[in-house]
Amino acid sequence: MGIRRQSRVCALQLLFQWDIHRTTEHWLADYWTQHPTAPDVREFAEQIVEGVMARHDELDALIGKLAANWTIERMPIVDRNILRMGLYELLWLPDVPAKVTVNEAIELAKQFADDETKRFVNGILDKVLKEDPRLADKRAELTEAGK
Repeated sequence: MGIRRQSRVCALQLLFQWDIHRTTEHWLADYWTQHPTAPDVREFAEQIVEGVMARHDELDALIGKLAANWTIERMPIVDRNILRMGLYELLWLPDVPAKVTVNEAIELAKQFADDETKRFVNGILDKVLKEDPRLADKRAELTEAGK
């Protein structure tokens, strides 16, 4: 498993806990003690976690707008955190190609959820990628890569 994939798995596990407790105060240090990782794995995981936590209101509003007939509160915790992570990467990590972000989110859904989640995550991320004006550069990368 690659460094960034390991980071994303750790980030999803951390965000799952954060989503339940809304704090990292009593368990974050224990997580890293129980799941020792290379420094670069931990660094990227923490970048994702901190970014999602800092922007969760904006991410949740975007997910709520795009997820027809779903509220963020009704979504399974894993599903909404995979979406939060994917949207955070798409919108705030310009060095991560869109195709990588979407593929990694789908892989997380395969590993931690079900086929329905995989389709749901793909649909939401694809829609944001096609429609959000902030992602013009990433759309252009996809077009160039497809030639």
